[in-house]
Amino acid sequence: MQRRSFLKKVAAGAAASTLAAPAIIHAQPKIQWRLAASWPKSLETLYGGVELLVQRVAEMTDGNFQIRAFAAGEIVPALQVLDAVQAGTVEIGHTALYYYFGKDPAFALGTSVPFGPNLRQNHAWWYNGGAELMAPLLKEYGVVAFLAGNTGCQMAGWFRREIKSVNDLKGLKFRVAGLAGQVLARLGVVPQQIGAPDIYPALEKGTIDAAEWVGPYDDEKLGLNKVAPFYYYPGWWEGGSMLHTLVNEQKWNDLPKAYQAALLAACGEVTGWIPARYDTLNPQALRRMVAGGTKLRQWPRSVMEAAEKVTYQIYDELSAKSAHWKRIYPEWKKFRDEQFLWFRAAELGYDSYTFTSKVGAK
Repeated sequence: MQRRSFLKKVAAGAAASTLAAPAIIHAQPKIQWRLAASWPKSLETLYGGVELLVQRVAEMTDGNFQIRAFAAGEIVPALQVLDAVQAGTVEIGHTALYYYFGKDPAFALGTSVPFGPNLRQNHAWWYNGGAELMAPLLKEYGVVAFLAGNTGCQMAGWFRREIKSVNDLKGLKFRVAGLAGQVLARLGVVPQQIGAPDIYPALEKGTIDAAEWVGPYDDEKLGLNKVAPFYYYPGWWEGGSMLHTLVNEQKWNDLPKAYQAALLAACGEVTGWIPARYDTLNPQALRRMVAGGTKLRQWPRSVMEAAEKVTYQIYDELSAKSAHWKRIYPEWKKFRDEQFLWFRAAELGYDSYTFTSKVGAK
């Protein structure tokens, strides 16, 4: 009798659990957020990453956590996403941290800096100490940041005239942001920080003489090849530019753990998706533009060497200007140097041969 009674109780409990499960799932709150992006909708790789992010979050939460995305300028301008998230104007944003270099130069370490790591090295740093090093700076602005994309190594941009020496940079009005702008300014450039939607008209009207954006696919989307003939590489200031999802800290803390996990998972997928799209689309776009008359040029070594020398002078100076730079930079530099030693062996040895080999080339 005792055994029969026990089994009845187990069966009743199991039935109760089965009936209660849907109620628990549906008890998750319905939350609606707004996302401000730094990208126009025409840049379908960058903005496409944002669309993928919000889609995945909705799917993983049965539609209970909805994020509505807004392109640059629809709520705030492209370069004011951090301010909007901090103020609570929007709960979440997608941007590049180096846009906020003017607030604190250490923000640039969260995206990319001149002669810094490539894509894989930047991701290794972020996931293995970099996020923790950046957190105190981000906390001062009331936000948390999650890696959500990377452009890979960028191009150096579009120029109306050819650059053959450092002297050719004198007086050049160049759309270039942050640390790269400071470095180039010491070589005679007049840096201009302009959001993506405004680059084409500025270059077309001659308000600027040159502009860098990302790479062939996005640059073609913006039509930059139509208004400047010379296309330079590499973008030595962006060896692998990280992108981030910024979330208002209070909103993040209030978010149910399951929704936090969904957002983090979505950010992880976007981190892989964006560079994969660029690696697929950039070669095709570059072929089209060169066939259409674009003049592809590599930076003269003299310009690269002059820029690198100035870069490290500025890095030393920034420690006196920013407590966060002084705190983060030594750890970042140590990590970067170790990465460079390793990549010189297997990676560089492999790449330098296979990328130039004629054996398998068509």
